[in-house]
Parts: sequence; structure tokens; C-alpha cells
Amino acid sequence: MTNETRSVPNLSPQPLAVLSAARTPFVRAFDAFLDVPALELGTVAARGALERAGLKPSDIDETIFGNVAGPPDAANISRVIALAVGLPQTTIAHTVHRNCGSGLEALVAAGHALASGRSELVIAGGVESMSNIPLIFSHEMTRWLVSQSRRRSWWRKLAGLSSFRPRFLKPIAAIERGLTDPTCGLNMGQTAEVLARDFSISRDRQDEFALASHQRAIAASQSGYFDEEIVPVETSGKSINRDIGPREGQSLEALEKLRPIFEPSTGSVTVGNSCPITDGAAAVVLARPETAVARGIEPLGYITAWTHAGCDPSRMGLGPVYATARLLEDTGLSLSDFDLIELNEAFAAQVLACLDALADEDFARNELGSASPVGAVASDRLNIHGGAIALGHPVGTTGTRLVLTLLRALRARGLKRGLATLCIGGGQGAAMSVSTVAPE
Repeated sequence: MTNETRSVPNLSPQPLAVLSAARTPFVRAFDAFLDVPALELGTVAARGALERAGLKPSDIDETIFGNVAGPPDAANISRVIALAVGLPQTTIAHTVHRNCGSGLEALVAAGHALASGRSELVIAGGVESMSNIPLIFSHEMTRWLVSQSRRRSWWRKLAGLSSFRPRFLKPIAAIERGLTDPTCGLNMGQTAEVLARDFSISRDRQDEFALASHQRAIAASQSGYFDEEIVPVETSGKSINRDIGPREGQSLEALEKLRPIFEPSTGSVTVGNSCPITDGAAAVVLARPETAVARGIEPLGYITAWTHAGCDPSRMGLGPVYATARLLEDTGLSLSDFDLIELNEAFAAQVLACLDALADEDFARNELGSASPVGAVASDRLNIHGGAIALGHPVGTTGTRLVLTLLRALRARGLKRGLATLCIGGGQGAAMSVSTVAPE
């Protein structure tokens, strides 16, 4: 592979047993979970996973959660979640941050903890309340407030008012800052526009993909498919037990009416063919396979390998291609060996670019150093219950959600192997293989 130099494989130390899994509903930001902090969302998911495994709080040795917008009132949120769930104070915990890959990174970190023998049972997952990402003050406002706080007498404070300017109060959305890459200067939507141009992805293709995501998610929801992975969240006297994001009445005509948001005059990426900002949490209980056997627990499935790869930050959406290529190289598998694939839908243009790149000989030769393309992905194997365009993308959570949804889908169809992969802001990709069959 020519994308970056490496000397060691990214294989997991050993297979991991996923004993149980749970997630909260995924809810559009500033909707039903507006007043639900990240701590509460993570606690609901962790408690749900623990109960579904039939374990007691005292059985858990460690908790690891992915989180991007660390809430100021819950530093090291994984530790706070552990105590809120009722785990003993002796339980160790840490929080991981790999942008959009944080929910997957938590599972990787749990794998290392289990392989080292540091822990026997780990709750791992992701949590994000994008509704509660704060507005921030400008540096001018901050300096003025600091200056005022140092003025001890009331007359000096009064005098300091003369240096105040109304422009100091203009708020800055921290989420907007966070979704802009500091190295290439592009926000995530603009990187999707780069891919749309580079791969000649039309607006029609993007809107058609987005429509299919909603239709699949609505079908899954109406059939009750998601009920077995969702644990309800109580808020404002209501029990939220369904995802708030998928649009039952979504149509191609409605999507076509939306104007490009990131490049208004020449672009093709709209709010309709992008993932919405979202609140939600997900958690799994992980153990070594022999631990599951010793405790008499039938796992939901197994995590068999993982990998990460870096790429151009301005084309960060291609991260899944580089990571998947590396995973296949490390494991000796081919793309056709995977029965189902979950590729996170940050943007329709981004997913379509990945699909095109995976099947493209020139891309394989020039970017991956391979004589043949990675492979084609059939629509009926990809995101079969919809993806983030419909369900949403709570950035610290999604990686965990991909794994639990994928394992459930494999089991429901009597299939064996699945691939979960996603792009990561800043120019990375992650890929993880899972299986429903116990390792030999």
C-alpha cells in the first residue's frame, strides 16, 4: 500500500466476544433529547447492555467510551457513566477520542485491555449529545471578562465597561469549529463536495442514495427490527423508544428541492443527502471468548480484526477505502467474503465515492499500490437497514452502533461475516470485521 508507510499489521490481538449490546434511540439534535445530557444517554445504554448480558455491576472490570465533544460537567465521561450505572468505585475507566471513529476506538481499546489481562469484562461504547455542544465566546470577549475579573473595586469595573464592544457577544458555534479541519481548512461538508467533483457523483445519485437510506430505516423501524437494540430514554415525562430522524414521507421530489448548503452556487451536497447532527449512545459488553464460555453466555457475535488508515484530510471521506484495503491485506480476506457491510453515511457523496473507489482499478493502482481493485459492493449487502443519513450520526457513538446493528443483521439472516467501516474527520478511516461464528 502506498498511502502511508507502516511496518506492523493492525490485527486485533485475539477475537473478542460481544456478550450483549444496547443503544438509545438516535434523535435529531435540539429535539427530544435537548435536555438530556450525554451522561444520561451513556448511562442508559451501558445499563441496558449490562442487563441484557445478565451481569451484575460488580462483574465489570472496566468501562471505555468514545466521546468527541467532552461535556464540561462530566470530564472523563466513561468514569462518570460507570459510577452512574452502579459499578464499584474500584472499576477503572477512560474515554477515547478519534473523531467519528471514537465509538469504534472504544471497542479497540477494550480489545487491548482484554488481551493484556487487565480486565475480564468490559463495557465499551460511545456517547454524544450534539445538542449540548456549547456556544463559545470570542477571544476578545474572553480577554475582556478576564480583565474585568481582575478589577477589584467597583469603580474600576465600571471604568472597564468603556472597553466593552457589542461585537464581543457574537457567539461562536463550537460544533461548527469542531467540524472544520484545521489542516486543510475545509468543513466536513466541503470535503464531501471535493469527492463529488473528483468522482463525478451527480446530485441525482446522491439524492437517490439518501432516499433509499430513509426507506430502509423506516421499513426496519416499522417492522420492529430496531426494538431489540434500543433501550428507551425517559425525558420530560415521555418515553422515547424510537429513532427520531428517518422520514416516513421522504420523497425524491422533496430532496430535489433542497439547495446545496456548503457550496450554494456550484455544489450538490444538501442537508437532505447528508447525515443530521444527532444525540445518542450505544454500548456493548466485551470479553474474551473463553470467558463467555465459562460464564455460559451465548455471545451476539465476535469482533475478529480491526485496522485504521490515514488519508488526505481534504478527502477524508475515502478513509473506509484505505482502512478496508489494509484490513483485507492483514487478514487475507477479500471483500466478497463479507456477507453484509455497514459503511457509515456521513454524506451520500462520500459513500458513493467510496463505492466507486473500491471498484476502481486506477484508484487501486495509484492510491493502494494494488494491481486490482478492492472489489464491488452490491446494494443488497450495504446498510440494509438504512444508515446515518436517516438514523443520524452522533459522532462519538456511531462506530459502536455500526457493530451492534451489523451483528444483529447477520444473526437475523443466518449469515457469518460482516464489515463495519467509517470515515474519520481529519483524514482517517477505520474498519472492523465481525462474525457470528465462534473462533476456533
